[in-house]
Amino acid sequence: MSNSPTSKFPELGFYGLPGHTRTPRDVLRQVQDAESLGIGNVMISERTDYKEIASICGACAAVTEELFIGTSGTNLNTRHPVVTASMGSTLHSLSNGRFALGLAKGFNLRWKAWGVPHPTFAREAEFIEMMRRMWRGETIPAHEGTLGKYGPLSVAPYIDADIPVLYVGFGPNSLRHAGQIYDGAHLHTFMSDQALSNAVAQFREGEVRAGKPVGRGKLWSVLATACDVDEETYLKFIIARLATYLQIPGYGDMLVEINGWDAEVLNTFRTHKAVTSVGGAIDSVATPAQVAEVAKLIPEEWKPAAVGDAKTCAQRWVDQFNAGADGIVIHASTPEEFAPVLAEYAKIRPNHLFTDRTNRPA
Repeated sequence: MSNSPTSKFPELGFYGLPGHTRTPRDVLRQVQDAESLGIGNVMISERTDYKEIASICGACAAVTEELFIGTSGTNLNTRHPVVTASMGSTLHSLSNGRFALGLAKGFNLRWKAWGVPHPTFAREAEFIEMMRRMWRGETIPAHEGTLGKYGPLSVAPYIDADIPVLYVGFGPNSLRHAGQIYDGAHLHTFMSDQALSNAVAQFREGEVRAGKPVGRGKLWSVLATACDVDEETYLKFIIARLATYLQIPGYGDMLVEINGWDAEVLNTFRTHKAVTSVGGAIDSVATPAQVAEVAKLIPEEWKPAAVGDAKTCAQRWVDQFNAGADGIVIHASTPEEFAPVLAEYAKIRPNHLFTDRTNRPA
C-alpha cells in the first residue's frame, strides 16, 4: 500500500460538484476549502455535459496536496481498458499517489442507447484484474474474454501504481460480488440506517467468499447534508436529488427495495403529472416550483439524510458509523456549507474508530 497523507478527518469525504453543474471550475475552491478543513477525500461523479471525470480529477490534483481524489464513479465500458489504465496511472502520478478509481455499473437504458455492453460481474472482475496488472507494469498477452478480444495490453513497463479500486453502488448481489474483488465501496444517498447496515454485511459476505480478511474493505456511507438551509435550498439538496434517482427505471426501484419502501408509492410518483411534466431529470431542469410539487409525492420516511441545525446534522453523521460505515461521503453541501456541522462533529467524533487512518479511502 502506498503512503498516504493523513488529514484531521480522514474518515470524511465529500462529493465535489454535487449533482448537476454548469460551472465545473467551482470544484477548485471546493477542494481547497475541504483540504483546509481537514477533510480526507473528494469523490466526483460523472456526467456528460460538464463533468468529464478525468479532467476534473486532474484539476483537483493540481490545486491540493493532501486530499485523496476519486471517481464515484465512472464506468468500465466507456473507455478502452488501456485508456482507463492510463487515466489511473497519470492521475496517480499527478497527485503523488492520491487517486482512487471508483466504478459504477450505470444504467441498462444508457448502454443500449450507446451501443456498449453492460458491465456484468464477469466483466467487472476481468476489467479490475486488467487494471491492476497494467498498473504493476505488466503486459497482458493477446486477450479474449467477457470484455472482448484484444491484442496485447499494457501502459508501460516502468509503471508501478498502487491505486485503490472501489465499487459504487448499492444492490445486495452487487455488493456481495464487490466484496470479493474491490478494495471498498461507496454506497448511496437516501439509505436508511438499517439499509446501510445490510449493505455493509453484504460486502463482508463477499470478503468471506473470497477468503479476504473480513473488514479489510472500507465502506462509505453517502449522506446528503443540509444544515440550516432555507426551503428552496432544501428542495434542491434533498428533494430534487432524491426525485431524480426515483425517476430512473431500475435504479429507483432498487433504492425503494433496499429500504423496504412501498413500490406502489413509487409507481404513483412516476406517473403523477408533477413528475411527468418536468420533461427531464428533475435536478437538472425542474424549477423550484416544480420541485415543490414533486416534494408532496415523497413520504417523509423516504428522506434519510442529515437535515436541521449543525448539532442535529453532526449526530446523523455519527449515526452512520454506528450503523457500520467506515467513512462518510458528504453529499449535496459544499465544504463551505457543511463547515458548521464539522465543528459540531469534532465534539462528538468517535475518535477511537479512526486510529492509524489515512486519507486513502480503501
